[in-house]
Amino acid sequence: MWDGDCAFCAGCVRFIERRIRTDARIVAHQKADLASLGLTTQQCQAALQWVGADRTIRQGSRAVAALLRSSSFAWAMLGVAIDLPVVRVVSSAIYKLIANNRQRLPGGTEACALDQRD
Repeated sequence: MWDGDCAFCAGCVRFIERRIRTDARIVAHQKADLASLGLTTQQCQAALQWVGADRTIRQGSRAVAALLRSSSFAWAMLGVAIDLPVVRVVSSAIYKLIANNRQRLPGGTEACALDQRD
């Protein structure tokens, strides 16, 4: 689940749809039945969410890693790499930095700011 109200996130989804082949369904959280997936709106506004076929939930950088692992070999290897325990510390910090500043990034708007959310 991604934040359908965030222009930066929408740009990221467009990149994924153009460049990363995956069977994963990429759905804005506003259009998903969150309760059936075991998620809340607050979780989805705070971070990208991944719900696996086995109902395993990953968030933030671990959701990015899961998406990448569901794709072609090169992307999958990147997903494995960024989810390694030692690297995960860094990838998680980078994810948080991006998420907290997405309104300042290319394509972002003030509406993307997390502190503007309910």
